[in-house]
Amino acid sequence: MKTRNLVLLMLCVTVIAPIVLYTDRFSASFKASSSSNQFLEDLSAFTVGDASHLNLLPQAHLCSWESSTALKEPTGIVYSESGEHKSARVLSTTNDVDRSQADNIIKQVTDLNQSKNDVERSAGDAEDKIKASEQQISDNDSQNTEAQQKQDSSQNLGNIDKKKSVKINNEKQIEQTVVPDARLRQLKDQLIRAKIYLSLPTTRNNPNFIRELRLRIKEVQRTLGVATKDSDLPKAAYEKLKAMEQSLAKGKQIQDDCAAIVKKLRAMLHSTEEQLRVHKKQALFLTQLLAKTLPKGLHCLPLRLTTEYYTLNSSQQQFQNQEKLEDPRLFHYALFSDNVLAAAVVVNSTIASAKHPGNHVFHVVTDRLNYAAMRMWFLVNPPGRATIQVQNIEEFTWLNASYSPVLKQLASQTMIDYYFRAHRANSDANLKFRNPKYLSILNHLRFYLPEIFPKLNKVLFLDDDVVVKKDLSALWSIDLKGNVNGAVETCGETFHRFDRYLNFSNPLISKNFDPRACGWAYGMNIFDLYEWRRQNITEVYHTWQKLNHDRQLWKLGTLPPGLITFWKRTHPLDRNWHVLGLGYNPNVNKRDIERAAVVHYNGNMKPWLEIGIPKYRIYWAKYIDYDHHYLRECNINP
Repeated sequence: MKTRNLVLLMLCVTVIAPIVLYTDRFSASFKASSSSNQFLEDLSAFTVGDASHLNLLPQAHLCSWESSTALKEPTGIVYSESGEHKSARVLSTTNDVDRSQADNIIKQVTDLNQSKNDVERSAGDAEDKIKASEQQISDNDSQNTEAQQKQDSSQNLGNIDKKKSVKINNEKQIEQTVVPDARLRQLKDQLIRAKIYLSLPTTRNNPNFIRELRLRIKEVQRTLGVATKDSDLPKAAYEKLKAMEQSLAKGKQIQDDCAAIVKKLRAMLHSTEEQLRVHKKQALFLTQLLAKTLPKGLHCLPLRLTTEYYTLNSSQQQFQNQEKLEDPRLFHYALFSDNVLAAAVVVNSTIASAKHPGNHVFHVVTDRLNYAAMRMWFLVNPPGRATIQVQNIEEFTWLNASYSPVLKQLASQTMIDYYFRAHRANSDANLKFRNPKYLSILNHLRFYLPEIFPKLNKVLFLDDDVVVKKDLSALWSIDLKGNVNGAVETCGETFHRFDRYLNFSNPLISKNFDPRACGWAYGMNIFDLYEWRRQNITEVYHTWQKLNHDRQLWKLGTLPPGLITFWKRTHPLDRNWHVLGLGYNPNVNKRDIERAAVVHYNGNMKPWLEIGIPKYRIYWAKYIDYDHHYLRECNINP
């Protein structure tokens, strides 16, 4: 029994002992495994700085690292005699594996930290470089800013210098414009002040001062003389000025009533304004009178030419190329004038500007007094290859008082009294219309072009106070669109509207015309004679002339009846064809003059008169040969 129990006990020991040993190994291995897992968990939870740096490890390494951390389950060994040693060997092997795996993990972590440190170091280097570049950029910016500031300051200094120089120049200009006549003006001003002191009651009670002041006035008057500028004054002018100033200072001490001085100055101002008004009226009358007169040289010239003309035989009195006078294919000009020199300028300037002078024909009509002189001038001075014809208005037998209402009116006693009655200057508003040219039928021939040129279809009308600067042949090719008259409109200013020429208080005018309608200019007009005849324009002109027998519809002249006759029958031309105003306006745009085909000296200041505007006379004078023997004999100079 005891033996059986012992055997059973030994059997239990042999059975239980391996189980106990196995469980010890398993617990040891489990502890090692749990410690490794805890280390891994601590490692995964451990972050240095930025966790993004850990992502630098490749995913493959992470995967291999995780797979290597998984421990292999130890192989079960049956206990034997050398079981203890084998167990020790197996455990040592297992521990070595665990140690190597831990070493690998630590190495990887250290490598990771090293790579992190490298990345941080490279990032730091990059940051240092960026900071260095930023510092360099900031240095450059500061240098550029300093340079810009220096440049701006230098520019500002330059601008200041320029402003100073401009200011100095302006001051010099002011000195140059004011100083030259300052002393002359001061002397004249002293005379006015001295005369005021002489007229005041308080100074009359001081005979010594009156005597001294009169003496100073005589001295200053002698000093001024006829001087018009400081350089004309004598050397003693400054001493006289100082002496007068001292006398005026005494008068200022004597007279302390400023109201009396102001009253006296006001009276003198009113008196001066009245004198100015009278002088303006006289100047207007004299200007109109001068415009009506003929200079002595221009009166001499036709007399000299007429004498020479009648010394010629009949064959020498004829012009060349007379077969071209009625050729409608050529360019025909109508010129009605009694001024030989003016007509010569028109013809010469037109030919000089023409591209083909041989295709141009000039028809000059003049009065009986100037007929021989006009023919003689163009016989002596032929127009080159162009053709010219000179006619006497007396040859137009069809032009009589029974046919032309205006001719009947011009010969009436009422019209003669209007022009030649005494005291014409009293009604200065009508002086413009009292020019004797309005009495001449030459001024009204423009309304009878179809009768004068029965075989022509188009004619260019030119006044004798124009200068042609460009070729005019293109005017014949302009389509007038069924109109009769081609002219340049002049409504740029208010006084060129219809209401400035016609009496719109009369119902005949107000019912038929627009007061704001644009006017146009005579002086260069292209006329379609075919349409003129077809629309019977001459009869329209006669009708309105009869209605204006008492001058209630318009004043005298040819433009008002022209506006009426060619109402809605005028085609506007480009303004560069015809530039006006050179006979009254000194401010005509020079560019307009240079671009103009024709310039017109309309107004009283004709270029052949002394009152002509000097800067415009050159355009006219260039077509006159002042060395011509006829001009020298009559003392006609530029």
